[in-house]
Amino acid sequence: MKDKILKLELLLDNFTLQTITNFELKINDIKWSKKEILGHLIDSAINNLQRFTEIQYYEKPYKIRPYNQDALVKYNHYQNKNNQDLFDLWLHLNRHILEIIKNQTDKSLEYQLILPNGTLTNLQFLIEDYIEHLFYHVSQITKHGLNT
Repeated sequence: MKDKILKLELLLDNFTLQTITNFELKINDIKWSKKEILGHLIDSAINNLQRFTEIQYYEKPYKIRPYNQDALVKYNHYQNKNNQDLFDLWLHLNRHILEIIKNQTDKSLEYQLILPNGTLTNLQFLIEDYIEHLFYHVSQITKHGLNT
């Protein structure tokens, strides 16, 4: 877990809007722009912040409630938001999540949860999955050219 925490810290310290090309370019109504992908990461951060916090005090196994990522991107109108405001929101949410992750113990990382597909797992899996998901989409945002 320490390696993942360090990797997340480095990302949050070094990722900037200036490294992104074609941030607002939307090639069609179906594909998300890089800006909308960042919006999706905001939605992911909000939902996982709630999960990482609630599992601390809710009955176990904690049941993960799914969310509709396409509807959230659409109805939050990320494509029309101020670029810096979106980036700042993403950054602040993830700095807060990082602190929550750092405060986990061996015991809390083993807290049981049920994924939407019925699989039983633990908080450590959920945190690691969140970080992998985050890095997957950051790589889409930072690559040059269009999202395909």
